[in-house]
Amino acid sequence: MKEIRGRFAPSPSGPLHLGNLFCGLLSWLSAKKQNGAWVLRIEDLDPLRSYPEQVESCLAALRWFGLDFDEGPEKEGLCAPYFQGARTALYQQAFEKLTAKGLVYPCFCSRAELHAASAPHLSDGSVVYSGRCAGLTREQAAEKAKKRPPAFRLRVPDETIVFEDGVYGEVRQDLRAECGDFILRRSDGVFAYQLAVTVDDALMGMTEVVRGRDLLASTPRQLYLYRLLGYKPPRFYHIPLLLDENGARLAKREGALGLAALQKRFKTPEKLLGRLAFAAGLIDRPAPLTAQELAREFSWEKLKREDVRLPPGFYKP
Repeated sequence: MKEIRGRFAPSPSGPLHLGNLFCGLLSWLSAKKQNGAWVLRIEDLDPLRSYPEQVESCLAALRWFGLDFDEGPEKEGLCAPYFQGARTALYQQAFEKLTAKGLVYPCFCSRAELHAASAPHLSDGSVVYSGRCAGLTREQAAEKAKKRPPAFRLRVPDETIVFEDGVYGEVRQDLRAECGDFILRRSDGVFAYQLAVTVDDALMGMTEVVRGRDLLASTPRQLYLYRLLGYKPPRFYHIPLLLDENGARLAKREGALGLAALQKRFKTPEKLLGRLAFAAGLIDRPAPLTAQELAREFSWEKLKREDVRLPPGFYKP
């Protein structure tokens, strides 16, 4: 394996939009600037929100932008499979290892109970778990399981996790106060993102992880999992979000422009890449250029730290 390994891990829940591609672009630029490998992993963990036809849409988008990957679907390597849906046995092994440490317990709380007014809420709307199921006896849990299947949570210590993010610098989080015991496996049997992404990034040898700053708060949980499972963590780069000209976040559910619309407007990707790179602070003028040309000039120091708001007229051909 190459010494530097980055990855792009989209979910096939809908067409990739420019915000997704912005994240993939920065990950690709970082890996290629260091002569590293870039891996494509499809995060189809949730079967109810994954659509196989969107995988080909993702591949087409990467091809159009010139973001070639070294391993992934259609380019099987040593870390196959590259679909989370085919890696369940690996998550189960990690889950059993954590269970053997006495750190996992069943949780029967409903969504309404989790979002009760008395529960601590964070600024992003998430809820710090109260720990109400943490003290259930085996008999009490067995009785509750007759009425509803449990989710399973990981106990967290009263500890502050500190790490250095490649974009935002030092990040600190009190696991108990700002996170609480978190879910490893949902009540429907699907393994949670926190466990799956940690196992995948570790076993695939990732040395750097590039993703949106909206996932910054989840990183301390994953670092805790890295420690418990005996894995070496990667370097994290949490990037600013891409916003439309009105300041709204680009999102699939909000109808953000997908590949087909972008291709129709721009015909070729160079002009779009130039505008995007300029908006993000990577180049000093919005001149058309290829991904390969941009890689030669790439530096994390150039990237804006505030969210990137696309200027009026950005999508005009």
